[in-house]
Amino acid sequence: MTGKTADTTSDGVVLLHGIGCTCRSMRKLERSLQQAGLATLNLSYASRKKPLEELAEDIHPAIVEFGEAIRGSLHFVGHSMGGLLARIYVANHRPSRLGRVVMLGTPNGGSEVADLLQRSRLYRSFYGPAALQLTTQQDDTLALLPPVDYAVGIVAGTRALDPIAWRFVLPRPNDGRVSVARSKLEGMADHIAIKATHTGLPRHTGAIQQTIAFLAEGRFDRTSVMPLPSRRPEYPATPANSPTAHRPH
Repeated sequence: MTGKTADTTSDGVVLLHGIGCTCRSMRKLERSLQQAGLATLNLSYASRKKPLEELAEDIHPAIVEFGEAIRGSLHFVGHSMGGLLARIYVANHRPSRLGRVVMLGTPNGGSEVADLLQRSRLYRSFYGPAALQLTTQQDDTLALLPPVDYAVGIVAGTRALDPIAWRFVLPRPNDGRVSVARSKLEGMADHIAIKATHTGLPRHTGAIQQTIAFLAEGRFDRTSVMPLPSRRPEYPATPANSPTAHRPH
């Protein structure tokens, strides 16, 4: 598990990558958040080794430390399975200064691709127990999560590199792994679809811009293409809490 640490008075953002990835997949997004004046905790965790509920316990100490290092709100940004991990974490360890949550291509309603692949021994062996929690038939861990009562913004992709999954496996529109329909979550504050692939969402300029907009305003920006901010916007003091950060510069 890795992250960046520093004392800071700004809001903080915990970044949670998707299954089979590391914190490297979130670095472009992390740099943009830092440029916007936000402290970051970009975690790597054993996404292929444990179920989601155990992963939430693994990341807890680092998030607690991060929350103690910041004075502002604590936000979460999760890509794909990372968004589900954020939901479980908040349900079990809700920070006292919880801010906003952005999900990028998160299969809140599961994924038909996971439904198809779960029958493969190779898939189960490589991706581990958490992969079986990404199906449309959700297990108790996800099915019994309480409704979200905090601000959640969801960015869904509509571009796919895999023509078979895009055309024959998933309802359209989709990002090649998750359909737009199954990215949605009851109680979400906002939802937007952009032309990005599933794996490309954390590096997509539009997705990054919309992430920053939602963290700042609690809604996505549909008025224009936003330039990436070079200095800290005024973030409202919503609740947040948890550990390790990067000092904005």
